[in-house]
Amino acid sequence: MPKHYRPPGKKKEGNVAKYITRNKALNRLQLKLAEFRRLCILKGIHPREPKKKFEGHNKTYYHVKDINFLAHEPLLEKSREIKVHEKKIKKAKAKLNRDLAERLERNLPSFSLDHLVKERYPSFIDALRDMDDPLTMIHLFATLPADRTHKIPVERVHSCRRLSLEWQAFVTRTHSLRKVFISVKGIYYQVEVAGQKITWLTPHVLSQVLPDDVDFRVMLTFVEFYEVLTGFVNFKLYHSIGLKYPPLLNADLEQAAAELYGMMRGLVNEAQLQTDNNESTKPEKDDLVKSVIEDVEFGEREQRLKEKEQRLKESQARLASLQDRLVKMEKDRAGINTETDDSHNGSAIIEKEDTVEEEEDEETKLCKGLFKDLKFYLSREVPRESLLFVIRGFGGSVSWDGRGAPYEESDDSITHQVVDRPTQGHMFLSRDYIQPQWVYDCANSRILLPVDEYLVGRIPPPHLSPFVNNEAEGHVPEYAEAIKRLQSAARNHLLPLPGTDEPEFEAQQSFLASTVARHSEHAEAAAREIEAAAVERAYMDDLSKELSGITYSASLQVDTDVSDDKTEEEGHVVVPKDVPNEAVDDTAMAQMMMTRKSRKLYEAMQMGKSKKRADIELLKRRKREAEEKGLSAKKSKRLGLCRSWERAWYVDRKCHS
Repeated sequence: MPKHYRPPGKKKEGNVAKYITRNKALNRLQLKLAEFRRLCILKGIHPREPKKKFEGHNKTYYHVKDINFLAHEPLLEKSREIKVHEKKIKKAKAKLNRDLAERLERNLPSFSLDHLVKERYPSFIDALRDMDDPLTMIHLFATLPADRTHKIPVERVHSCRRLSLEWQAFVTRTHSLRKVFISVKGIYYQVEVAGQKITWLTPHVLSQVLPDDVDFRVMLTFVEFYEVLTGFVNFKLYHSIGLKYPPLLNADLEQAAAELYGMMRGLVNEAQLQTDNNESTKPEKDDLVKSVIEDVEFGEREQRLKEKEQRLKESQARLASLQDRLVKMEKDRAGINTETDDSHNGSAIIEKEDTVEEEEDEETKLCKGLFKDLKFYLSREVPRESLLFVIRGFGGSVSWDGRGAPYEESDDSITHQVVDRPTQGHMFLSRDYIQPQWVYDCANSRILLPVDEYLVGRIPPPHLSPFVNNEAEGHVPEYAEAIKRLQSAARNHLLPLPGTDEPEFEAQQSFLASTVARHSEHAEAAAREIEAAAVERAYMDDLSKELSGITYSASLQVDTDVSDDKTEEEGHVVVPKDVPNEAVDDTAMAQMMMTRKSRKLYEAMQMGKSKKRADIELLKRRKREAEEKGLSAKKSKRLGLCRSWERAWYVDRKCHS
């Protein structure tokens, strides 16, 4: 009788009924491995690990319910139709029937992934919680080159680029950016949208090399689904703040490689158009929209006027269909500023963004006004898109060296110029020349840090990660402590100076004194209890020895022998003097009463704590070595200068003599 024999007529039970191997699933669905893998990625189905692998440990298992779910997927039938259609095209080309082949290629069946987004994410919050990986993959493919060898199409790269710019434009518009960190892998961003924290990684703007050991087919399948998901999320977010989707991108700025700035400016222009359409009548509406277009589209040519008028007609038609919704939103928009300048400078409107007066939390208000009234200018060697995203996200205005810039480098109102070079030739005295790290550190600390340590040519302080909790790690860097002091000073959390706010200062002193006195009383009471317990224990030991007939001299000898034996047995165990015996006994008793699983877990926790202490000690030791090395380098430099001065003095004296 075989091992897994089942009598006829008896149903499967246990893991055999719940799980199925991948080969059996392929045979059941009549798919190839690549098609099955693609379908699982799109549906969000992944392998399972049963407790008992009935077919062997070298097999891949899936839930039977998941395979049944795949069997009723419309994409399965659509993929079969596409496969049949491709066979027809191949057959027509083999018969040299070009007309039939071209007609079949034009009528190729298409499919949509919209229903998969609705199935996998029933609510909008569920989609936002799962946006970390989609945004990382979208930003990655936005920087990759189109390659025929790895089958990366140009359309996919352009689509990812457009979606990434739309997401960054929304974050900049709503001031949702919270954390930024630059690492070797790339730049980490964290935003807070609808109460959900979303973190993604953007690669550095460098020429990307495509490795051969990476399966780009699997990545392209993920990107195919992530594009649809990101489009759904962007559509919902844009309509939540009263903007249409997709936003219009300025063609001039797109050619000048300033797509993010152009998209942000398009959002401001669209909000201005919507406000004007709601507050004015139809005859006045056309004139006002035309004036806004004349103000915003600086440097436009006459041959593009027809295209702009066509876009204007389309936008008016869409706005007319949304008139009821905009009327309702107008009640919540009492504070929108609708005045515009008549100048032809394109930066006039973007610098005075019309913001909806919504209920904003303190964090959003702080981020919104961090770089307020500050004007930045970016040199050509700095990462322009990242700095533009961060500066605009925290309320500042920014320009750059290139075509389409809002203002020139010679503008006297510029307060900070971001430079990433060892020296700066021509310098304006009315502005500060800083390194790019200053912008990121200010964004993470929520204050304007002193620029002395970030000046051109100086070694900047360490770039601390905002994603690390220093108190939980047990090690707080010196620069983190300095930033905390600056934050407390900026928020007026310092102790008052002598002669100012004396009542409050006296109240703080009295509270501190009462707290110290209360703690000292508790410590004295605990010490008295420990001493009384020790005396009582000694008395009971003496009483037991007296009842057993042991003399005083013999008891002294027994005590010394017992103490020696305990020292030899315990060996390396050292009990501190300030720790009472009851605490040590309770800890040992608790470990003895633990189950094996709990004891192993406790030991693992202690090992983790010891490893963390060892890491902290290593950091401190490296810091001491670096400081000693720096001091020795300074001493050797001074000694070398002294010797050179002595040598020069000796040569000069010898020449004169």
